[in-house]
Parts: sequence; C-alpha cells; structure tokens
Amino acid sequence: MSNLLIGAVFALAAYGMALVWGVMNVVNICQGEFVMLGGYTAYFLFKAGVHPLVGIPVAAVLLFVFGWLLYRAVIFRVVDKDLFISILATFGLSILLQQLANQLFGADVRTADAGFRTLFFFDNMVTVSVVKIVAFGAALLVGAILMLFLKKSRLGQAIRATAQNARAARIMGIDTGRVYATTYALNAAICGAAGALVAMTWLIHPYLGLPYTVRSFMIVILAGLGNVAAVLAAGLGLGAAENFAGFILGAEYQSAFVFALLVAILLWRRFWLDRTRGYLK
Repeated sequence: MSNLLIGAVFALAAYGMALVWGVMNVVNICQGEFVMLGGYTAYFLFKAGVHPLVGIPVAAVLLFVFGWLLYRAVIFRVVDKDLFISILATFGLSILLQQLANQLFGADVRTADAGFRTLFFFDNMVTVSVVKIVAFGAALLVGAILMLFLKKSRLGQAIRATAQNARAARIMGIDTGRVYATTYALNAAICGAAGALVAMTWLIHPYLGLPYTVRSFMIVILAGLGNVAAVLAAGLGLGAAENFAGFILGAEYQSAFVFALLVAILLWRRFWLDRTRGYLK
C-alpha cells in the first residue's frame, strides 16, 4: 500500500511533463529541478516556523512565477524548433539550476518534518505514513483540477486547441505565446507542489532532480500525452515496482533499476511502433 502511495508524487511531476510535451512539443529535462526548488520552498518555510503543508500552495505559486519568467527568458526560443533542441536547452537549464542550488543552499540533504504519524494495520504488519496518504490525495486533487481547468475554462480550451493545431489556433485568434507561457508555468507549479511533498516525505538536495525527470519521462511514455488518469496509474505502478525492486535487489540498486526500466520501456516502444507500422513481420 505504501509503495503505491509513493507513486502519486511521481505522477504529480509527470502531469506537468505530459502537459508541456503535448502542448509545446518540448521535452522538459529540467522537470526534476522544479521539484527540487519546490522542496526547498517547503523546507525554508518549515525552518521559519510554518507548517510544511502550507508550503504546497506557496511552492506552487512561486514556481508558477518562476516558470513564466523562465519561459519568457529561454523556453520561447525553442518552441516550434526540433525536439532535440529543446532537450539540449532544458538539459543546460537543469545543470544551471543544480549548480545554483548547490551554491545557494549547500549540498547537505534536508527534510521538512510535517509531524504526521504512521498508521499500523494487521497487528503492525502493515505500516502507512500519513504524509504518503496526503501525497496521494494531492495527486488526485491536482489531476482533477487540471482536467476541469482544461475542459471548462477559456484558457484551458485555448491550451487544448493549441495542442491539437497551433497554426489553426493562431488563425482563430488565440494568443499561442500566452498559451505556451501559461502551460510552462503550470508545469512548474505542479512540480513545485510535488517538491513540497517530497520535502515532507523524503530528503531534498541540489542534485535531486534527475531521478524525478527520468521517472516523469517513463510515466509519460507509458501513459501517453493528454491522459491524466493513465499518468496517475503509471505513477502508482512505477512507485510499487521501484520499491519492490529495492526490497529484492537492495536499496543501492533502486536507482539503477529505474534507469534500466527506462531503457526497457524505450526498446519496447520502438519494437511496438515497428510492429504497428509493418516493419516487422
């Protein structure tokens, strides 16, 4: 049960990557760094005497502003370019944010103690941390809000139209530049909320980002673009698989399992695409 709940945090970061990839055709390699910055926001609020739960909306708002500014400064230059260019650009941003965080915050690992207790079931044979239940609820809530926003709001409808055909959306009078900026900022806000949950659940440090970027990429590859429910399901499955691998292989091989699983998924997708296109008999 606990392993499934862990995957909800992975799904939160993947929500944003699926949104940016589907609307802007940009693979955001600095996805995990947004998670890291959200974690530091919750941590410093905790050090100031504010409960880490307050850090979830605060991190979301601050990262929304940061994402908007980052889009206006850098990301708008790689929209409508080759996908590989966006990968290189956001990879450079990832390294820059890592090093800036290391210089500003130091390399020490930190956590924000939310004070939540642990629940025990079946004569203490099963334990579930309340903070993981909170993370699971937050993932469901953010997913529901995101779906309602995309379906009901004018801006959400503009985002969906731009994702379907950006040129046609521009002809119909939609400001696609504003849509792209809002989409990227929303992605950063979702990751900021996920980072606040990470700070309460695990540890944060400047080099936290890469594993979350890899996990987000895997989840999106499995779930596809524009399917929020599938993203949540894939995130929960990844959380269970990763922790099961850590139990069987040992915690030191848990990260290696994630990267090996990514390679396996990419190979499977390539094989599946070749079969559907008739290249393989």
